[in-house]
Amino acid sequence: MHKATLPKELETTGLGKTARKDKWLFEPLWTGLGFAIFVVYSTWGALNPGPAGHPYYEWGPYLSPFFSPLFLVKAWPDWWPKILRTPALFVLWAPLGFRATCYYFRKFFYRTYLLDPPGCAVGEARSHNYKGEKGFFIYQNLHRWFLYPAVALVIILFYDGVKAFFFADGFGIGVGSLVLIIEPILIALFTFSCNSFRHLVGGNLDCYSCSFSNRARYQVWGKVSLLNRNHMFWFWISLGWVGFSDFYVRMVAMGIWTDWRIL
Repeated sequence: MHKATLPKELETTGLGKTARKDKWLFEPLWTGLGFAIFVVYSTWGALNPGPAGHPYYEWGPYLSPFFSPLFLVKAWPDWWPKILRTPALFVLWAPLGFRATCYYFRKFFYRTYLLDPPGCAVGEARSHNYKGEKGFFIYQNLHRWFLYPAVALVIILFYDGVKAFFFADGFGIGVGSLVLIIEPILIALFTFSCNSFRHLVGGNLDCYSCSFSNRARYQVWGKVSLLNRNHMFWFWISLGWVGFSDFYVRMVAMGIWTDWRIL
């Protein structure tokens, strides 16, 4: 028998080679550009906390999520690099680790930056045997452990969001109050829609109907699974809102923007 071959126009050998007629290149372009912008801004923001007496990450009851929870060092050791003397250093490792080990992030990173492949049914630059998590992305298994500080961070950010409604003259609602209370909601939707949390609440069970607790876990698992369907959306909307939250607090603290009081 002759070996079956695809028609030449359907072959996907070679980078970008595909029979797809849709705009498949749009997704890796916008996700790659969007994430690069966030990385550049968040790195700059974390390394530029502002002067000691007038920090740019805090204004009134508002606190930037890049610096929450706030850990202040009274005196940095002389040997510590000046560029790294920022409270954000103690915070960003948790959300960064959680997102960088996210399973959606692996898909996005492979397609956008490694072009391996750049899309479904799209040719890549080289052919190789897929090694799954035995290769470079073996660190992906850390995702389940980063879940715990991520959940703790959700609680802390909700506290910051509630605190943003209490000004020096009492309860009030500013534009920043709304910005900072929306932020933990979006972060929570991203965190609790991840596969690690889904596995935590409903994994390792062979029989959902064997006991009341198993049936209860199945109900929770079903709700988390509904959230999981839009995990990619929660990833991007929460990422963008975190960056905007820091930017808003920074602009108000620098006196460039005015925080309008609604109430």
